[in-house]
Amino acid sequence: MSTWFSSPREATSRLEAAGYLVDSATATTSYLAGALEKPLLIEGPAGVGKTELAKAVARAAGAELVRLQCYEGLDEARALYEWNYKKQLLRIQASGGAESWEQTHDDIFTDEFLLTRPLLTAIRREQPTVLLVDEVDKTDVEVEGLLLEVLSDFQVTIPELGTVRAVRRPYVVLTSNATRELSEALKRRCLYLHLDYPDLDRERQIVLSQVPDLDEGLAVQLVQVVARLRELELKKAPSIAESIDWARTLLALEIGTLDDAAVAETLGVVLKHASDQDRAVRELRLRVG
Repeated sequence: MSTWFSSPREATSRLEAAGYLVDSATATTSYLAGALEKPLLIEGPAGVGKTELAKAVARAAGAELVRLQCYEGLDEARALYEWNYKKQLLRIQASGGAESWEQTHDDIFTDEFLLTRPLLTAIRREQPTVLLVDEVDKTDVEVEGLLLEVLSDFQVTIPELGTVRAVRRPYVVLTSNATRELSEALKRRCLYLHLDYPDLDRERQIVLSQVPDLDEGLAVQLVQVVARLRELELKKAPSIAESIDWARTLLALEIGTLDDAAVAETLGVVLKHASDQDRAVRELRLRVG
């Protein structure tokens, strides 16, 4: 049996067993990413489960998750590798000049002095590995060029050591909140999946799967309110994770019905900006106090 999934149906069952409910499109694309050994680019608004899908694949397959968190200013040294210069300097000082430069050079540019970062770590691993490149849209265009080299051939060239090729290709997931357009060259190398906020019934199932002690009627009320909040012009719409947190909050407070007072008292669990809370109170006509 494949380390990943033998069919979309098996992907569905194994991901659900790992705590992640999927629709048919997500199950099919997740299966194909493993079967075709192609990176999977997942795009969508923040908080819809993009990162969690990569984690669920790792749990379902019993694989190690290696995560590269992208940010503005990320460079090759933080994404791929760098040399441990302090250790190299100590090695040079320890030799006391007794060795020729050629000998010293060969000694200090070895695995012992190499600091591997997520991309190189994932490529060198012989065990099943899920490589998560999270929020790739936050990086500079130059980093995309680095990703193209790595994801095209799953190999990295280190001038001092030569070319490092993947013994076992990792399952690669790239996530994007679509804050900027990714290059066509990067997209061509990936399978594509767009995730959006789930419909009411799907989100109710997700909430109840994570908070099974929650009353089903209360879960219905919760996802209805969350859906209404997402329709407002907010700085940050509630994520699925925040829906789950809200469910746990209601359970902890022993709230049996989500009336205006309950919503107003616990709104900070799902809305993290004061202006968003004010807008919600005003637009939903909540009776505060």
